[in-house]
Amino acid sequence: MNPSGRVLLVRDGTFAVLGRDGSITGERGAAPDGLFLRDARHLSRWELTVDGTAPAVLVPASDSVPSTSVLTPAGTRDEPPAYTVFREQAVEAGQFTETLRMVSNSPATLTARVELAVGADFADQFELRADDRTYPKPGARHEVQVREDGVEFGYRRDHWHSRTTVTAHPVPDTVSGERLTWKLTLPPHGEAELRIRAAAHPHGAPADPLPEAPPSDTALPGSTGSADPDLLRACRQGLADLDLLRVSATGPDGERVTVPAAGIPWFLTLFGRDSLLTSYFLLPYRPRTAEHTLLALAAAQGAGYDSFRGEQPGRIVHEVRHGELAAFRQVPYGRYYGSVDATPLFLVLLGAHAETTGDTSLALRLESHARAAVDWMLTDGGLTGHGYLVYRPDAQGLVNQNWKDSAGAVCFTDGTQAEGPIAVCEAQGYAYDALVRTARLARTVWHDADWAQELETAAAGLRERFHRDFWMPGQDFPALALDGEGRQVDALASDAGHLLWSGILGQPHGERVGRRLLEPDFFSGWAIRTLASGQAPYHPLSYHRGSAWPHDNAVIALGLARYGLDGELRALASGLTATAALHRYRLPEVLAGYGREEHATPVPYPHSCSPQAWAAAAPLALLTACRAVGDAAAGRPGR
Repeated sequence: MNPSGRVLLVRDGTFAVLGRDGSITGERGAAPDGLFLRDARHLSRWELTVDGTAPAVLVPASDSVPSTSVLTPAGTRDEPPAYTVFREQAVEAGQFTETLRMVSNSPATLTARVELAVGADFADQFELRADDRTYPKPGARHEVQVREDGVEFGYRRDHWHSRTTVTAHPVPDTVSGERLTWKLTLPPHGEAELRIRAAAHPHGAPADPLPEAPPSDTALPGSTGSADPDLLRACRQGLADLDLLRVSATGPDGERVTVPAAGIPWFLTLFGRDSLLTSYFLLPYRPRTAEHTLLALAAAQGAGYDSFRGEQPGRIVHEVRHGELAAFRQVPYGRYYGSVDATPLFLVLLGAHAETTGDTSLALRLESHARAAVDWMLTDGGLTGHGYLVYRPDAQGLVNQNWKDSAGAVCFTDGTQAEGPIAVCEAQGYAYDALVRTARLARTVWHDADWAQELETAAAGLRERFHRDFWMPGQDFPALALDGEGRQVDALASDAGHLLWSGILGQPHGERVGRRLLEPDFFSGWAIRTLASGQAPYHPLSYHRGSAWPHDNAVIALGLARYGLDGELRALASGLTATAALHRYRLPEVLAGYGREEHATPVPYPHSCSPQAWAAAAPLALLTACRAVGDAAAGRPGR
């Protein structure tokens, strides 16, 4: 059961959120329930009654596949329930299925009246969020059509047409509007069974189903040596979760590829930054994920200028949406490009893929896309004009366009949000790494020595400027950002740990940053907080100003290994592994920032996605970091 207290079923780009009894009530807000596909809710009601009342829960539904629950009508100790209801529910591509089995507990023949109330509101996911926004829909209309074997719901708006069909076997005795009713005869100690299917038909869905997933393989190739058994269990759980989070996308030549979606419930779609970091964490274990992610993002790379959605030539997309509001440009997220870091991360992953696999064919295929991405960093991205990658708050989309993209996340120590154009520190590290890796590809794969030299010179200049402008001597720590006036945004934040991963810091500075991040105001004992405690804006339940994110910590862990900070890496890996073990080996998207001295177990963040892709992949990054340290200690070349 996920942190919202709901049951979550997910497969092939489709997910259902259910109550403990297997019901859907049509709730909105922070934890909506329903059947979801392509950013729309295709079931908003699925409520069972038996003989006119909702049965009580004996065994609640669970996240297992399929989910099973056990219900009974009212009864007493002297008059126990006459029958028991066994529900089995599952999702697959575009479908929600239920097998309902009624088992008699009586020696006499019984008749039970079973009724299922169903509904489909086709609400866009952006409508369901708790932000009080409303979206006009002129001409929209809902349709309900009774069928012999069930009911069909439709939704139309101009060219937009979505449907959900609900069918059953045996067919209902009556279908009245949105209610299916059966009168079931149960022989003495006998049973009866209903099979019900809801099939979603979203507007614009591909005719072909999602390519079949490869056989689930949670094995970890290569030697795991003396790795913590709990860490290995978390890795296997992460791989299993990533199998569930596969969604379909299109490559540059129109080919179908499968990529890791960001997470559930709000982000079951391709996200640039999330999918790239997830693929990087997986690279030593599942390199094909990186290949598909790079192909999908290359196909969606910016080609022109569109200020509404932030598109610029060469820019890598932040997210891709398929819902109604995106299609009618009521939100900019159909293809939204408001990310300062997806473009350099695209180049980092492309270079890392060639280096890790030894296969340069993908780099050869995507050379033009890489060149366009570099051009974006140098021009619209700001490297030439500002000296750094910068972003400006987006009135239509995101105020902050780094991974800490909530409003107010990039702040001074007094809590004031920085104003743009903003240069966040970790994006400069990504840009440095992107230039270095792309220079290597230019020299060895594309055989363009002159361009390689240009990129190496640009990388060296960026590194020199960064040390000059970002380092805060008084804090002996990098600034979180530079604001539009070039002032150091002086909050002490975990973003500095990403600089270790990218290698932009010299060895002495990197060592000081790594050690500082493991001090108690940063390190909760479970994970490194996004913002060090004791500062005015710190809040342990803030999304980006005091919480702790497993993926953030995974990036830092790779950086600690790079700078040879073995003790700090062991402490961090131990905290995250203990956190995973206390969450049934599934790391959540984000944790509250409370420390071990405040509570004996990690405190959940109330709106955390689970499963979530880069959290699922974080244990793999930890394993890679620990293996690199082990290889170095043994005198072997690390990864």
